[in-house]
Amino acid sequence: MPAAKLDRGFFARSVHEVAPELIGATLLVDEVGGRIAEVEAYHHTDPAAHSFRGRTQRNSVMFGPPGFAYVYRSYGIHWCLNFVCEAEGSASAVLIRAIEPVHGLTKMRRRRRLSEERLLCSGPGRLAQALGVGRLHNGLPLDRHPFEIFARENAPEIATGVRIGITKAAELPWRYGLAGSRFLSKPFRQFQPVVRTA
Repeated sequence: MPAAKLDRGFFARSVHEVAPELIGATLLVDEVGGRIAEVEAYHHTDPAAHSFRGRTQRNSVMFGPPGFAYVYRSYGIHWCLNFVCEAEGSASAVLIRAIEPVHGLTKMRRRRRLSEERLLCSGPGRLAQALGVGRLHNGLPLDRHPFEIFARENAPEIATGVRIGITKAAELPWRYGLAGSRFLSKPFRQFQPVVRTA
């Protein structure tokens, strides 16, 4: 288990700095979770961001302060977990798309009603279900119970590519993933660049 916990100050930076640095970090919700394998960045200037058209009751958490969970329901079915970033008012966030399940596998399997480890958290809806994340987590601080986020121990090899399931700004390479991981929601194309971050 990585020793250093991430505090809210970690998120008070550009979403484009935070997103790749989350790859390899450990996310726990009530002690259930694992290694973050895939994320997507959403900036307030981005037409695909929920905050692009301004503040609403649904997206108000995105407007800050940073270091809080923004949880919304996608298509009225799946909950999605995001980490709010940047200065208050910026309304930018990182969507957590996949983790490598490590802690609390029995609970994850029960919640997901399946045993295949690779499919437990490979996608934002699956991840939220496996970790028990829902409406009540919206607006909670990421550095307090039930959340725990531990810094990665080493800088992993990170793949970058376009985001998934959007039609606006679909060409932006703001999806980041653990290169070669079998826990990704979708593989990265071979021609897309692989970068290392500090």
